[in-house]
Amino acid sequence: MSSLTQIAAIAWFNLRSLPERKAAAITAAIGIAGVVGVLVGVLAIAEGFRRAMTVSGSPDVAVVLRSGADSEMTSGFDRAAVRTICDAPGVARNAAGPVTSAELFVIINLPKRTTGTDANVPLRGVEQGAFEVRGNIIMQAGRRFETGRNEVIVGAGAARAFGGLDLGKQIKVGRNVWDIVGIFTADGGIAESEIWADTAVLQPAYHREGAVQSVYAKLTSEAAFQEFKDALTTDPKLNVKVIRQSEFYAEQSTLVTQFITTIGVFIASLMAVGALFGALNTMYSAVAARTREIATLRALGFGAGPVVFSVLVESVVLSILGGALGGVAAYLLFNGYRASTINWQTFSQVTFAFEVTPLLLVRALGFATLIGLGGGLFPAIRAARLPIASGLRES
Repeated sequence: MSSLTQIAAIAWFNLRSLPERKAAAITAAIGIAGVVGVLVGVLAIAEGFRRAMTVSGSPDVAVVLRSGADSEMTSGFDRAAVRTICDAPGVARNAAGPVTSAELFVIINLPKRTTGTDANVPLRGVEQGAFEVRGNIIMQAGRRFETGRNEVIVGAGAARAFGGLDLGKQIKVGRNVWDIVGIFTADGGIAESEIWADTAVLQPAYHREGAVQSVYAKLTSEAAFQEFKDALTTDPKLNVKVIRQSEFYAEQSTLVTQFITTIGVFIASLMAVGALFGALNTMYSAVAARTREIATLRALGFGAGPVVFSVLVESVVLSILGGALGGVAAYLLFNGYRASTINWQTFSQVTFAFEVTPLLLVRALGFATLIGLGGGLFPAIRAARLPIASGLRES
């Protein structure tokens, strides 16, 4: 009988006997399910935040900041610089002129709907070109703000998360009172966490006449980026940093996603230690209960290697079942759950939805499999080393 046949025969025998040890098996599987559930839940936060930050990023849109700025908060341009940027080669044009938006980014305080505590909410001054530059802004309710008027539109995520942002209401920002005339969506992107107003109206409200912090430009194509960048970075009148919108948003999300991922893996690893000991206990008990059976198999000619692998197979199967249970539970509980967290680049709130992706579930099952291998290895070695003669005398 080949080794593979022996492994299959013993493993099948072991798995068929699981109902006789269902209490210990269920305990081990549930422990692993808890580890996987926590791991998937935490990593779904990072994945949801990353998606919210990057889903709207387009490689044919460029973001222009002041050289050395790592976010819009630390950037700034005057009118002359904005005109030069908008007239640069590679910028797409329509009947109204260059498809660009000079934008002002400020932070306001609003209460959260759930807790009532104040939170930093981004208020962005944009030009009408912002709608074409972004390309994914859809009015969910109401209409767009009108140029030159004290009107704002609110991202759907901000409207859900913060109080006072209902359609038809007013909010006081700076020295002005603003009418909320619309609610918009942006494919779940970061823009849904923002409030938009007309740049020209927002500037005097914050004593920033003529000043903006960034310029978003729609390019004629992805390939036009280098021409656009070279024209601006070599202009002696400017001191700018030019980056693709997709890369800009990816950079903005890196710090938070890495932190959340690190915390999630650390917590899951601590829990995995407990699950590992649970798997060890289960498999040691299984080996002890079948000492005579294992010795009989060895006496019939089954090798030590197949015995080791058969015990590992049982341990891994239990782990995968537990991991699958934890993954399904995490998907049902967390996928699509909406929350908000702070973007450390701008110190403002970003609303997002937890996202449990297929790749995340596969990785979690891989983690569960490692726990199963670790929990089954030493009991498997013990089973293979059992003396045949003494094993046969076991009652």
